[in-house]
Amino acid sequence: MTRGSSLVARLSSLVSRRAVSHKPRATNNERRATSFWSNVAAIAYKEASVIRHDKPLLITVFAQPIMMLMLFGLALSNKPANVPWLLLDQSQTAASRRLAAEIENTGYFLRPRAVGSYDAGVDQMKSGKAMAMVVIPSEFRRALERGQPQIQLLLDGADPLSAARVGSYIGRVARGFRLEALPSNMPDAPILQNAAFDLRQRFWFNPTLADRNFFLAAIAGMLLTNLCLSATSLGLVAERESGTYEQMLSLPTTPLQLLLGKLIPYVGVSYAVMLLATAAAAIFFGVWPKGSWLTLIIVTLPFVLASLSIGVLVSTLAQTSAQAVFVTVFFILPSFVLSGSMLPYQFMPHGIREIGAAFPLRWYQIATRGIIERGAGLADVAIPFLTLTALFVTILTLARLRMKPRLD
Repeated sequence: MTRGSSLVARLSSLVSRRAVSHKPRATNNERRATSFWSNVAAIAYKEASVIRHDKPLLITVFAQPIMMLMLFGLALSNKPANVPWLLLDQSQTAASRRLAAEIENTGYFLRPRAVGSYDAGVDQMKSGKAMAMVVIPSEFRRALERGQPQIQLLLDGADPLSAARVGSYIGRVARGFRLEALPSNMPDAPILQNAAFDLRQRFWFNPTLADRNFFLAAIAGMLLTNLCLSATSLGLVAERESGTYEQMLSLPTTPLQLLLGKLIPYVGVSYAVMLLATAAAAIFFGVWPKGSWLTLIIVTLPFVLASLSIGVLVSTLAQTSAQAVFVTVFFILPSFVLSGSMLPYQFMPHGIREIGAAFPLRWYQIATRGIIERGAGLADVAIPFLTLTALFVTILTLARLRMKPRLD
């Protein structure tokens, strides 16, 4: 009995010693885990405090989804609106004028611009001033009397979606004209009611209406916008954060010289990206520029400089790298949407369309699509070229005013 009790005592002592030996280990693990997560929580609290006091960053973060919702909910639409078009009226009769009025009264088209010849209309379409041209032949009145009216519709196929929709709406007006165009008391009204319109559509610049031509003609502009803004928006901010900004200001240079010196190296990189994108689209997809390569190179320069200047302006406004990144993204996304690179800007409502005109990409995509798809020359893209130059000078001036020339 004594030996049994002593054995039990020894076993209980051994178990208790093992329990004691394991207890410190569990405590140490718990302490390590507690210490790990407490350190994470402290760092997270510090970063949250920084974000909470960074009001420009918070405004940018929460304004961006609101802006995108408004753009995609209100501004963007595939429904034709404010469509510029040309009218070549060789008939000059009441019936031809009424047909033009019916097209305008749909609410989708602007007032037509009259042209005197076929070639003059094609030249205006080449420069991007019109999306369609209605040609009413001189025998239009007699064709109505015979019950075989015929008109020709020329459409800018450089934008396939817009061309198809515009052609559909004009065709609808033409088919309904015989029933609604003229009052019933006119002598030829019964003839018109039995007439069947022959609407002959012809798509210029992109006869097959290939969608990829529309997007590939503007891909260089989107790539350059992303490159230029991302490359320069962090320039001055990074130097301020690293402490080299003061050294830069101590150099015997003016702020304008500093800004131009920061822009010039990226001009060469931008040209390389533009040539690569354009050549790749031509080689692999057959979208060769119909216009001059020299014209494309010339019109690219003010666009690149204007885009780089926007990045520098963002860098002068932002206080931290995070702010610079968010402001850059805040600018790039609307630029893609409102410029017309992804959807036709002609279909956007007034106000939104004018805001999009402030983005350099709007004017560059007009120029590149004119050069690549329509074969436009330098004279045809003179307005986008001059507008991009004016934007560059304006934005560079604002960046110069924001940049402190000396240490405070």
